Amino acid sequence: MSTVLITGAAGFIGSHLGERLINEGHRVIALDNFNDYYSPNIKRKNISALLKSDNFELVEDDILNIDGLKKHFLRNKVDILVHLAARAGVRPSIQQPLLYQKVNVEGTNNLLEIARDFEIEKFIFASSSSVYGENKKLPFSEDDFVDHPISPYASTKKAGELICYTYHHLYQLPVTCLRFFTVYGPRQRPDMAICKFTRNISQGKKITMFGNGESRRDYTYVSDIVDGVCKAIENCNKYHIYNLGESTTIELSRLIEVISKCLGKEPIIERLPNQPGDVPITYADITRAREEIGYSPKVNVEEGVKKFTAWYVEQAASS
Repeated sequence: MSTVLITGAAGFIGSHLGERLINEGHRVIALDNFNDYYSPNIKRKNISALLKSDNFELVEDDILNIDGLKKHFLRNKVDILVHLAARAGVRPSIQQPLLYQKVNVEGTNNLLEIARDFEIEKFIFASSSSVYGENKKLPFSEDDFVDHPISPYASTKKAGELICYTYHHLYQLPVTCLRFFTVYGPRQRPDMAICKFTRNISQGKKITMFGNGESRRDYTYVSDIVDGVCKAIENCNKYHIYNLGESTTIELSRLIEVISKCLGKEPIIERLPNQPGDVPITYADITRAREEIGYSPKVNVEEGVKKFTAWYVEQAASS
């Protein structure tokens, strides 16, 4: 049984990953600072069932508090560190670039120092498809040039990958960086598009569509992402970067149609110009992840949206 410390463990992806690892027999230490980017009550609900497990421990602390972090690692022998914690979102990063730099870059550096000092066996870093910027080559491959990020958030994720490589090079720390492509599913952050669209359409409120509806995204269901993270843990050695996406795209206008059909309600759409920092398309080439770690996504977007909207309706009815 390995002990896995997950940062951002009470969040959307972190709580799903914690459940998977507990079910597989691992011990999980969940680190989260419960910041107010969105309601901390949502995050506490995410892990409420996990708190009942003897193999789960919640640690409330901040990745910027390196002295506090050291105390937790002194108290617990951690084998694997999965770093999911971050200030997320392209648009908010344009409003608060210094905060994003501090949390996402300095916080990652703190954890790499911890990993070096405490001889962590494997380090998994959650990066983002946003590092590809306005890449014209499709689909996006890990070998593509990614030195032109178009938001502070994207810049911090690229910086995180670079710092991870430095620690691998200097200290032989095994590191795997995972570029997530627009993750969705139950417990999705309330500010994300699929969740916002579902909430507003179900309540008869207008939704905002930026641009002409032709932008395309590679949406990845959370169970596929968690499976990819677990396969990355199993195969973590040296330094690797992998795309984790569905490797298909859907237009924004079509996505809205799918959500509306699942809910049985017509959307009220407000059309606005494209927003700074938004990219026209994301599209993952998952060849490397498929061949090297056995990543194989299974949930297409129509099926995933159906699962998510059913979950949302059930939650809304019980609240």
